[in-house]
Amino acid sequence: MSTPTEVAPEPVRKRSLYRGDPGMWSWVLHRITGVTIFFFLFVHVLDTAVIRIDPNKYSEIIETYKTPLIGLMEIALVACVLYHALNGVRIILVDFWSKGPKYQRQMLWVILTIFVVVFGAAAIRLLQILITHSF
Repeated sequence: MSTPTEVAPEPVRKRSLYRGDPGMWSWVLHRITGVTIFFFLFVHVLDTAVIRIDPNKYSEIIETYKTPLIGLMEIALVACVLYHALNGVRIILVDFWSKGPKYQRQMLWVILTIFVVVFGAAAIRLLQILITHSF
């Protein structure tokens, strides 16, 4: 005689590992800002290298950087560098401070507050300079 077979339980739907916590978005922004800074440095090295090849071409390239669009991109670069630096300090504290993991969320909100205050002041000043030189 045969014995009845067990029916497999219904599969449990697992949640994604990434739940949208602030720590995850901090990680994502840290990577994005890092890549952005790397791209800027790469372009900066290339355009500076042009001076050895053709100084006139270098002057043309520098003139293209004096547009309002590039000015806005510079402000975005300041935001990237500031966030990346502040979040880097937070990551160092989480890694090397014994209570870092316990307070990592509070430190995230502190660095975001510092970022908003410092970048707000910097953005106002940079926009004033941009508007003065553009018009």
